[in-house]
Amino acid sequence: EEPQPAAVPSCPLPGRICDVVRSERPRSCCGMAMAGFRTSKYQVPEWHRRNAGIYYKAFASSEQSERGRAESQHLMKTAAASAHRAQETSKTTLGQRLQDIHFWRVELQKEIMELDAETNLLAAQKLRLERALDATEVPYSVVIDNLECRERRQPPDLVIDEVERQLLKEADLIRDIRDLLKRTIIQATTQIRSNRIQKENCELDWSDKVQTYHIDDKCVTYCTDSTNVQFHPSSVKFEENASTPKSWAQFSHDNISSAEQEKLASVQLRSLINNIIHDASEDLRMQRAAVNEAFDNRCRELDDAKFRLERHLEQILKDIADEEANIVNLKKAIRDKEAHLKVAHTRLFDRSFRPNIELCRDEPQFRLISEVEELTVFLEALKRKLMESEQNLKNLEETRMKLEKEIAVKANSIFIDRQKCMSYRVRYPVDLEVASYK
Repeated sequence: EEPQPAAVPSCPLPGRICDVVRSERPRSCCGMAMAGFRTSKYQVPEWHRRNAGIYYKAFASSEQSERGRAESQHLMKTAAASAHRAQETSKTTLGQRLQDIHFWRVELQKEIMELDAETNLLAAQKLRLERALDATEVPYSVVIDNLECRERRQPPDLVIDEVERQLLKEADLIRDIRDLLKRTIIQATTQIRSNRIQKENCELDWSDKVQTYHIDDKCVTYCTDSTNVQFHPSSVKFEENASTPKSWAQFSHDNISSAEQEKLASVQLRSLINNIIHDASEDLRMQRAAVNEAFDNRCRELDDAKFRLERHLEQILKDIADEEANIVNLKKAIRDKEAHLKVAHTRLFDRSFRPNIELCRDEPQFRLISEVEELTVFLEALKRKLMESEQNLKNLEETRMKLEKEIAVKANSIFIDRQKCMSYRVRYPVDLEVASYK
């Protein structure tokens, strides 16, 4: 508020030299209005009185003028001092305001740089997620190919063994990891968008602060000698949408606080992404090791079963050869016994032609009959044994065929598990976490 000029005390006017009584005026000059029209001469007292009045008026005018000049000088000095103080105060206030603007501008700029750096780091993590998601395609295709290849196993090896259970578990694990990576990528994209929106808000606030700083900095340089100053009467008012210092500072504080919250959420999300990729890589590595171990165990079981079958096949082949030799021997023995039986039958037949009393049941007759009976028993036994041997040979041949078929089935299973599946699993990524950086 401008100070009021000090009032100059009025000094008392000098006393009148003479007083003219209105009633003593001559009748010839009864009024001042008729002075210009007076034709008669003034009287001496009247002349003195008139001069005294003129002196009084001149003195009063001079005193009033002197008092006005004194008041003007005082007012000019007071106004100059007040204007100088007001200008210096405004300049100091503008300087303090520049410091406040500079403080918030620096804070906003720092927050913008940090938020931009954090957004770039989060974008790099999002790229790692996308690369990790791409890297899961090969393991998933390997697992599906393994399952499809093992469907081509022949019975009875077409079983739900530990390998198939581990492969199904691995397929479910990869699907879960892919779903988790996709959800995390969406979350990272949303967080990056939020970071950029908040960064844009801070940049707009920072830009306003920079523009305001330049305006106030230019205002500080204005002085009475400036050539670019002029009257702007319409600017001497408060805008309806103008903010208060408290709301002005609170606006920047809220922007920085929101940026800090987004930055903290971004840092936590980056840490979560690291943990997700690391845990997914470890889970895949452990499951891959479990599947490989199951494959190794199954292949050893198949090798052992195939080896045992081959040993049995060797024995069966040896038994078949022995049985065939035995059949040959049995047939030869039967032919030999039939030759002996023919001799005995022929002797008995020839001796049946003995005449009359010579047809005697003598010892040779009994011996020949006994020989025939004995040979007949042996022949029956040899023929039964031959039939058994032939049946055994047939059974051995069937067993040989079954063993050969089983060996072929085992060989096919080994080929599928070892050559098709395990060799294809070499393409399996060693480490998903490492693949995310490639």
